[in-house]
Amino acid sequence: MMLIKLQKKTLIISQITGYALTLLIGTIIILVTLQFYFDIKPLLLKQTSVFKNKTAVISKKISIFKTLNKDKIYFTKQELNELKKQGFVKSIATFKTATFKINAYSKQSENVPVFYTDLFFESIPDKFLDVKPEDWKWNKSSDFIPVIIPENYLNLYNFGFAESQGLPVLSKNTITQFKFDLKISGNYKSKSFKSKIVGFSNKVNSILVPETFLIWANKEFGRGEDNKISRVLIEFNNPSDKRILQYFNEHDYSINKDKLEFSKLLFFFKAALIFVFAIAVIIIILSVAFVLLSLNLILQKSKETLINLYHIGYGYKQISKFYQILISAITLISIVISIIVSNLIRQYYLSKIANLFDESTSYNITYLAGLLLTISLIVLYNILLVRNIKNIVVPQKDA
Repeated sequence: MMLIKLQKKTLIISQITGYALTLLIGTIIILVTLQFYFDIKPLLLKQTSVFKNKTAVISKKISIFKTLNKDKIYFTKQELNELKKQGFVKSIATFKTATFKINAYSKQSENVPVFYTDLFFESIPDKFLDVKPEDWKWNKSSDFIPVIIPENYLNLYNFGFAESQGLPVLSKNTITQFKFDLKISGNYKSKSFKSKIVGFSNKVNSILVPETFLIWANKEFGRGEDNKISRVLIEFNNPSDKRILQYFNEHDYSINKDKLEFSKLLFFFKAALIFVFAIAVIIIILSVAFVLLSLNLILQKSKETLINLYHIGYGYKQISKFYQILISAITLISIVISIIVSNLIRQYYLSKIANLFDESTSYNITYLAGLLLTISLIVLYNILLVRNIKNIVVPQKDA
């Protein structure tokens, strides 16, 4: 008891309180930032694919001169090679276009209304697709052609055409159940295929079929001319690179700026989270440095008292125990309060997110993160306290 009473007198309450408050604030920021990132990321992935969107489709701007000379809307090999060399370009994919006639139609059925329409087909390499349906395959022996359409086509039908014509709205699942027939013709021959929509793309605004089919069909039914490239899909290293729009403006290329801006939004979102997280880490590092400096000052100020305690029979580990328990308790209490406050903040922002998204959020990681931080700090303090007190009280020849 005498040992504890003497050690209590060595404490500076303002310094201990300062450590507790800075640790509390830093931990709350870290836990909230981490949890918010893990909560919001799957929602954005599910709802907008923003974390995957590092691509954009470009084409040449249409002018009155290009309407008179259509060849000017196509990319030359030199232009494509120059594009590949740009530092902001990770890879490019060119669109292949069907050079034959395509008719889609349905037969009388209870499930599918009768329709007849002309279509166009394009294709890109499979690795650039943002959807990978199980049915996305074709070979020469197959009489089934899978089709991917843009998701906004379905939205246009549901919220535009269906509303104006008094037709029922259709879900994605319903659309993928409809089967229809395709007739492709050219080179004085034709062939019929079965088909259905197997997926919906948020990345590519075109009606897509497997590239293997389009290459074969162009040879069989196409006009026999080289496939001219009018659109290019670009994958960027960094969509927020300021050189992108500058380069495209200089070369008179048209780009979907909305998608590019969406990717920039992702960059700033991540940058903001990293910045806040870094600030929180700095606050915690400063709080740790502050308490270690404070304890060192306390120990140096009480050096004579600690040495006397050692000489009357108290070991350095026994002397250290009071400070170890004290700083461990303050650390534990601060982090426990941080976890409680962080969960309250999480409940608040989740209630706001629930109004925007229907999807469930990720697991609560604040407890695990708080536990790891507590263990790390307590182990660090215990090791350093024992070492510092040993260096003070134990003569160098006995150490």
